[in-house]
Amino acid sequence: MKRNNKKLPVIFMILIFSALMLISCGKRSQGVPKLLDLGADSCVPCQMMAPILDELREEYRGALDVVFIDVWKPENQQEAVKYGIRAIPTQIFFDPQGNELWRHTGFMSKEDILKKWKELGYDLKPVKQEDIQDCATGCGDLPEGRVCE
Repeated sequence: MKRNNKKLPVIFMILIFSALMLISCGKRSQGVPKLLDLGADSCVPCQMMAPILDELREEYRGALDVVFIDVWKPENQQEAVKYGIRAIPTQIFFDPQGNELWRHTGFMSKEDILKKWKELGYDLKPVKQEDIQDCATGCGDLPEGRVCE
């Protein structure tokens, strides 16, 4: 019985291309610093932080990971223990490898957050919406300043 091996090279090329796209996208989406804000939706300083976190999340999408955890919710109380939180809001700055760089307790302005990132060696630049490419469509070789999400 003879097999049809003509399709094998095409399938092989598709697999290689897919693997290269995943590797390329993975490299571009890894390696971003993280700002973790531990607070509560019903805490006044935390409520003041909410629009700042939203702005940072949107403006620096793909360049900075911004996460908020409401530690007063029963399902998140263990996070407060995990991070040793004694007062809220607490902002923890992490490098791309997940190492804690610095922490702050209380309200922190957007300007102060960006200033602290710069002091820590991260000169973050806002990312324009047109510079964000979905990894599902393939990142390939993105020009400088573009990010893959």
